[in-house]
Amino acid sequence: MQVETLRWREGRLELIDQRRLPLEFEYVACTDAAQVARAIRDMVVRGAPAIGCSAAYGVALEARRHAGAARAQFDVALDQAFRVLAQSRPTAVNLFWALERMRQCHARTRGGPVQAAAEALLQLAQQIHSDDIEINRAIGRHGAPLIAEGARVMTHCNAGALATAGHGTALGVIRSARDAGKHISVIANETRPYLQGARLTAWEMVQESIPVTLVTDNMAGHLMQQGRVDVIVVGADRVAANGDTANKIGTYTLAVLAERHRIPFYVAAPLSTIDMAIADGSAIPIEERDPAEVTGFRGVRWAAEGVNVANPAFDVTPAALITGLITESGVVGQPDAGKIRALFER
Repeated sequence: MQVETLRWREGRLELIDQRRLPLEFEYVACTDAAQVARAIRDMVVRGAPAIGCSAAYGVALEARRHAGAARAQFDVALDQAFRVLAQSRPTAVNLFWALERMRQCHARTRGGPVQAAAEALLQLAQQIHSDDIEINRAIGRHGAPLIAEGARVMTHCNAGALATAGHGTALGVIRSARDAGKHISVIANETRPYLQGARLTAWEMVQESIPVTLVTDNMAGHLMQQGRVDVIVVGADRVAANGDTANKIGTYTLAVLAERHRIPFYVAAPLSTIDMAIADGSAIPIEERDPAEVTGFRGVRWAAEGVNVANPAFDVTPAALITGLITESGVVGQPDAGKIRALFER
């Protein structure tokens, strides 16, 4: 199955509306940067790599909208596009990585024709898109040998094709292990409160006929205690320079449980998710989302009116709890600042 999480069609960006899965499958079309920013903020598209690709296209859309304008007006419109997209979500660093690449492209074309600048920005967005698919396949190739024949692989949230331009990071490792001929199965944590595991990961695995068992988040420790989990593979939204990793809320809990039960715990992420400007996980911004995501779901409320709600979307797993970081450049065992720095010196 080829999941096109995002696609460029007839001058517009089309995104699978992940809020509607698995009950409905439809694309949402975006024609300007504000619409892309809204799609990112409202979780039409989610997952760090997919957010980065979408943001790049958001800049390209705005450039094409103003390709007939005077240079000064074009630059003002682009600057506004960068601002609105940067404000869409705070934790996933791929958003800012992609915007910085688009900024550099914009800066290189400031002395030339507006039409040429707009075309260069679109070409770069398309390159970021295609590169992400190849990067995910490389992550899968490096990670597949870590998955043993017959392994029962637990994952959290959705780090599959739906979270990227294609193939996936954590689920990319699982797909690649399956493609290598290994008979494996997946345990998908439902991922409260937004249910990305139940709605998205389980859907992807069912589509590809990879055996999958859905469990609630608070069942994970019991399954580990019962010897029913062989390895854990998750994605990441930002990795600090020392290897501390921000991922969907609940990941830290899994890492602590994995250490207690001596289960390998791997993080699969592209180099673009590593933020060398942040020394450790304490500096990673943690998004706080709408309380309504906790008090109910899709119009059904189950919590008492007037209750206080905390809804952090991510938590940080210390590098000391991570068995290995799987990247497109290889696997970093027991990641630390020196090993991660070496990844960028190869």
